[in-house]
Amino acid sequence: MRKPELLVPASSLEVLKVAVIFGADAVYIGGEAFGLRAKAKNFSMEDMKEGIRFAHEHGVRVYVTANILAHNKDLEGVRAYFEELKEIGPDALIISDPGVFQIAKEVCPEIERHISTQANNTNYGTYLFWQALGAKRVVSARELSLEEIKEIRRNIPDDLEIETFIHGAMCISYSGRCLLSNYFTGRDANQGACTHPCRWKYAVMEESRPGEYLPVYENERGTFIFNSKDLCMIEHIPDLLESGIDSFKIEGRMKTALYVATVARTYRRAIDDCLKDPKLYEENLPWYRDQISNCTYRQFTTGFFYGKPESDAQIYDSNTYVKEYTYLGIVGERDENGHYAIEQRNKFSVGEQIEIMKPNGANIPVTVRGIWDEQGNAMESAPHPKQKLFLDLGMEMDEFDILRRQEE
Repeated sequence: MRKPELLVPASSLEVLKVAVIFGADAVYIGGEAFGLRAKAKNFSMEDMKEGIRFAHEHGVRVYVTANILAHNKDLEGVRAYFEELKEIGPDALIISDPGVFQIAKEVCPEIERHISTQANNTNYGTYLFWQALGAKRVVSARELSLEEIKEIRRNIPDDLEIETFIHGAMCISYSGRCLLSNYFTGRDANQGACTHPCRWKYAVMEESRPGEYLPVYENERGTFIFNSKDLCMIEHIPDLLESGIDSFKIEGRMKTALYVATVARTYRRAIDDCLKDPKLYEENLPWYRDQISNCTYRQFTTGFFYGKPESDAQIYDSNTYVKEYTYLGIVGERDENGHYAIEQRNKFSVGEQIEIMKPNGANIPVTVRGIWDEQGNAMESAPHPKQKLFLDLGMEMDEFDILRRQEE
């Protein structure tokens, strides 16, 4: 049985460091161009260099996405971008476009090339095609079942790696290729600018009644006919381990550090428990379920892993996220007064009970005993996100611990 890599997304340098500390074996990130998450914060070259340094110091690999479907105007910029990446030294590039692939092969052949799910990789012939061109890894299309993935594994060499999404948002279009956003708003999903029209609320208009909109009700809030539930395979780790997948991939390069920390440490523990003793994994299933439900999610599905989903498993009636915890910040350095720095993300007050979320799985309730600004002035509450604060929570903490508050 292969020991899989846990591959976690990061939207920023801060989130990358959280992913590393909370259990990732590898992290994938986007630069400021040529990736499919243009609305994410993404990484400057300086941040990318620092992130790779930090990850490598902790034995974690870093992959950079360059998975747009390129147009003629993109190609010279891609070449210049890869020249810069060659100097920084990520462990792999994630690519979907054959032209972009060839440029990477010419400019930085020493960097591994991984083929994005955006390339619609659905059969072992495609895997072998990409390997013959020099790819080290191919990301499976989300539409494959576990049986199909097993068949691919049986028909490709052992050194050709399979990467598969096991958790996160699903797209109603085939492996992410979609024209809805471009049609409605002029923003191209295949160039990284998706406006997510699949999450919108729709109505029907009858041909002979122009301007008369007829809602297609599923409940009192209407219907969201394209909207998928989120993928979650936390209850099926043994099946994933037996499938021959080399890398378990988490979706979410737009998500917060709280989301990344929650998902990373939960899957880290589930994978390690199952490899150590399947009985231990079964005993801890309630904990995994509870933890994975603590971050934002839409409702869960197993996607296509067990065959084509039934309509009630795949279609969701609202685009509203369930939210059980609010992200407050990441613990930073300790000052001479014994107070811990954080960059505040949401409002909280002195006397309020919050929770310290630690990489080892512990969630420790604490009361906020004091808040100070950077000038040392005491505050009763912290109403303005993104300011640097210093806290007294009555106990010692570690850098990169996450602070959160449970909502009613």
